Amino acid sequence: MRKTVIISAMALAAISFMNACNNQAAESTAPKEAVAGGTEDKIKEGERLVASLDCEICHSPKRMGPKGPEVIPELRFGGHQAGTELPPYDEKTVKSGWVLFAPDFTSVIGPWGQSYSGNISSDSTGIGMWTEEQFKKVLREGKFKGLDNNRPILPPMPWEAYKNLTDEEISKVFAFLKSTKPVKNVVPTAKMNPPPPPPKS
Repeated sequence: MRKTVIISAMALAAISFMNACNNQAAESTAPKEAVAGGTEDKIKEGERLVASLDCEICHSPKRMGPKGPEVIPELRFGGHQAGTELPPYDEKTVKSGWVLFAPDFTSVIGPWGQSYSGNISSDSTGIGMWTEEQFKKVLREGKFKGLDNNRPILPPMPWEAYKNLTDEEISKVFAFLKSTKPVKNVVPTAKMNPPPPPPKS
């Protein structure tokens, strides 16, 4: 029951946040020429897919504007910014099953601990040094940074939905992200709570 409540809360929150952020126009950062292992058409299609998947909802820092959260262009795809001060929260609220989003949606607190959205810009502190295979492993297997021996990706990253993308679509998304403006930012390490004990039989 608690798991259903948590998932429902996350889904409702994400829909509200997406509606707020989708009202703003996203400025294209894709270059005119072929870059980062993709042609102009491939990058353009990747940009369309990234917009459809709404990657910016969590991976782009925002400021509050007249219509709600607005992406900060110079930090686009830079993930949760190191050194960002977040408001205090009530531990009892989280323990009761609620999930809390930071004001710009780049950090989430829930029963698993606290997760921070990754830097997916082309900078070396983002995915600039990644291979396409790493990126594919993130989306297909939910492996942190696409490395076999790493921890699983934490909520609310919806990799279990993204794993249904085709290899070609993942390649296009990767090509676009590698073409974006680099944002230098080392995202804080996730704070993980120990898993709950198994139910007694």
